[in-house]
Amino acid sequence: MADKTFFIDTSKCTACRGCQIACKQWNMNPATKTVQRGNHQNPEDLSTSTFKLVRFNEMESDGKPVWYFFPDQCRHCITPPCKMVADSINVKAITQDEATGAVLYNPKVKVKEAEFNQIRDACPWNIPRWDKNTQGMAKCTMCIDRIKDGMLPACVKTCPTGAMNFGDRDKMLELAQKRLNELKPKYPKAELLNHDFVRTIYLVIDDPKKYHKFAEANSSKIYASLGNHLKSAVTAG
Repeated sequence: MADKTFFIDTSKCTACRGCQIACKQWNMNPATKTVQRGNHQNPEDLSTSTFKLVRFNEMESDGKPVWYFFPDQCRHCITPPCKMVADSINVKAITQDEATGAVLYNPKVKVKEAEFNQIRDACPWNIPRWDKNTQGMAKCTMCIDRIKDGMLPACVKTCPTGAMNFGDRDKMLELAQKRLNELKPKYPKAELLNHDFVRTIYLVIDDPKKYHKFAEANSSKIYASLGNHLKSAVTAG
């Protein structure tokens, strides 16, 4: 089984939230209690029961509303900083599947809040979530159980527009680059986000921060995070 990667083309996302619901259904996660905030964001954020979240950001351009949709999830880093920190706490807390590259949190391993904060702060995309009651962490699993049975991740299977894609890394990179080349003439700001570091590659057609605060991580921040935690791990060892 080759190294796997998501390619998420936000230019095709209609914010139907089919991926969000499919994720909850497959993982048997409960609905999240929400409140009316006067916008379309529902629920408000990722949690230990919401691994996939379509983020809505409404802005204005020339007096007209412009929507930015961003199907947020774990990036499944090639070298995950969260795991580097977790290894110094409990090596069973976070693992990385050798066949797929999926970064997996073990919900049965309890971590203290202070320990979790270290793990969360190591993630440049603000993905890790912690349950105060169980003291366990949770996030997107890449649907590794489905993948190993020859199926697509639930979110990809459900997407009706082709925004969500999944497959061998080299094929996804090729698909992403091809789509980027198609969009560049019309959308000169189009880019692939952090594709050298992650297994969840996003294509956006405007400034990443218009989609979400943590849509893109600064490369220097990623290197700094990896370097700092490697240094900490060596010191702890």
